[in-house]
Amino acid sequence: MKRQRNLPVSGFTLAGFALGLALNTVSLGAQTENPTPSTSVEDRQKAQDERIQKLQEKLDELQQELIRLKAASVADLSTRHITTAKASAPPTSISSTPAPQEPPATNPPNSKSEPFAFADFTWLNGNARTKDTPYATKFFTPEIRTDVNYTYDFRHPQDDTISGSSEIFRSSEVQVTQLGVGGDFHFDNVRARLMTQFGLYSQTTPRNDASPARGQWNLADAYRYVSEAYGGYHFNVQHGVNVDAGIFMSYVGLFSYYQFDNWAYQPSYVSSNTPWFFNGVRVQWFPTEKLKIEPWFVNGWQSYGRFNNRPGIGGQILYRPNGNWSILGNQYAVGRDALGVGGRTRYHTDDSVEYKYYDQPARLISKSAATLTGDLGCETGGGVSCFGNGKSGPKQSFLGFMLYNRIWFDRDRYALTLGGGRINNPGRYLVLLPPINGATAASGTPYFTENPGDPYKAWDVSVTTDYMPSQYFTYRLEYNHRVANVPYFSGPGGVTPPGGNTGAPGSFVPGWAPDLRNSENRITGAFLVKF
Repeated sequence: MKRQRNLPVSGFTLAGFALGLALNTVSLGAQTENPTPSTSVEDRQKAQDERIQKLQEKLDELQQELIRLKAASVADLSTRHITTAKASAPPTSISSTPAPQEPPATNPPNSKSEPFAFADFTWLNGNARTKDTPYATKFFTPEIRTDVNYTYDFRHPQDDTISGSSEIFRSSEVQVTQLGVGGDFHFDNVRARLMTQFGLYSQTTPRNDASPARGQWNLADAYRYVSEAYGGYHFNVQHGVNVDAGIFMSYVGLFSYYQFDNWAYQPSYVSSNTPWFFNGVRVQWFPTEKLKIEPWFVNGWQSYGRFNNRPGIGGQILYRPNGNWSILGNQYAVGRDALGVGGRTRYHTDDSVEYKYYDQPARLISKSAATLTGDLGCETGGGVSCFGNGKSGPKQSFLGFMLYNRIWFDRDRYALTLGGGRINNPGRYLVLLPPINGATAASGTPYFTENPGDPYKAWDVSVTTDYMPSQYFTYRLEYNHRVANVPYFSGPGGVTPPGGNTGAPGSFVPGWAPDLRNSENRITGAFLVKF
């Protein structure tokens, strides 16, 4: 959560001034009394008690004033924004009434409270824990992110290529997964956000989108270095209504696209195989400070363009009754997202609950929370069926869950997360395609088919440790064990032909085959920064 500092005089400065004033007042009172030598001990004690009482009253007044100023500061955070990227926290409204010391605000006043500002939700999985944004202004809230990792794969693939992940791509090398520079613009109720993406994400994220293969203008290159780019308008209705258009982060799967925000580096399959972004229009309606209703009109399922002749629709309902619960539901329907199969329609539901069940900041174990996510989906038409093998074709569905538990230690400076999950995806329509011989989602590969009815079942577990000396920095060390019922993960022989990729992406290479295995074990160390 990024907050603009709105008070021109800090609380400590004000406290010092008020305390000095109180002491001077009491001192002057003491001087006027000027007890004589004949004054009894009882009288002197009484006078001293009166001076202490006056000082206590002044301190109580000071405390109440500081509480009032703090409340006014929270209510006036016109640049407040919670990063949401495949996460459960919404961008909040940007209009408020300025504190008396501030210049006139650029947005019309809104007496309604800020959505989800009634509690601290930085503990959530998928939500950045930062509470301040350095150098924020009334016009622009900057954001800088870096994600650098080193992964040790116990299989030692000779081409250093990791298969089946949308977060980790190379082994035995130091790699920049993400470098993002951007932020949020806000003026006169107009809002815009830009986040760039350099590093491996700029290559790996577009390769999982098959829609650029339909039509011209190479959408994958057009959007390659952009993770978020949208503009919109905030309406002062109830607790706020935002209408945005462009590329915005997906909430499906709970985990954030940005690893800094998450409890683990490698999410389980439910998150890793569902959308990281949508390209379209969304409306965020906050009828109360605890509820968000958000419909979407999007080009397709994690796609820059349409796959066929019909876009998708969907939406989210997010409810946080108090500071310990977050209940999230995401729905997707109507989209025809199988490239070249115009009659096949996709449906998907993704639902999560997060619960903070322990919070004692002063103790060794400072906080504990858990999250459970369940997904159910299917495709129908075009030779497949939602409801089982029959005349319409083989069953094409998705069923999965993931469960994580996180414990924080020593005033939230350290954390331990245990988690994992399982999926069953006959037809493999959401399974990430291994990059065999440079294969992409559009090219496919004969070495790992995605035909109707092709089986795919998998499960995983992970152990993650974090050291967080600053709200802006995390050092992460993680162990992952992943298993599939079919050969899927890179073995020692790798997934690249000798001498490099041969022919068109995904081509069959005579006399060669990739080395795929049913399981993998990895250790990842990462440096994660967010300002």
